[in-house]
Amino acid sequence: MSYRREAALFQTYLAGRGLRFTPERQHLFEEIFKRHEHFEPDELLFRLRRRGRKISRATIYRGLDLLLAAGVVGRVRAGGEGYRYERLQAGEHHDHLICIGCGRIIEFYEPEIERLQDSVCARNGFRPVSHSHEIRGFCRDCRRTKQAAVEPPSRSPRARPLNRRRRP
Repeated sequence: MSYRREAALFQTYLAGRGLRFTPERQHLFEEIFKRHEHFEPDELLFRLRRRGRKISRATIYRGLDLLLAAGVVGRVRAGGEGYRYERLQAGEHHDHLICIGCGRIIEFYEPEIERLQDSVCARNGFRPVSHSHEIRGFCRDCRRTKQAAVEPPSRSPRARPLNRRRRP
């Protein structure tokens, strides 16, 4: 699969800020777009160095910040340790289920959720630019093990959500 559009978006973003598409940034971009997975910056550093690329940890982090700002890379907080990153393909959208037991990230797309978000925005006269939807809990495997022995209490249908505003 070709990622010319994403490369062009990144290059345009850099040029608009007076920055160059250096060989290090190109190697970083290519390594990220070789596969679709969630990765940590140190994993990326290891893969690039294993391929004989001379690149520093600081260059990885600065490059990821630029890719994130350009909108071609996304990040997800997976636990308390930090972020996991992923490549984004133009026009593609998905949300995440994040296991707090093992750190697994499951991608999903649900049209009904998207419709509800659009409806909420329309009712409030809000024009969305982007969004991130993450649901944290325990995956099937962790629920089968002792890692997730304590199940969260089920929601009562009468319980009022904490973030709901009362109308005057």
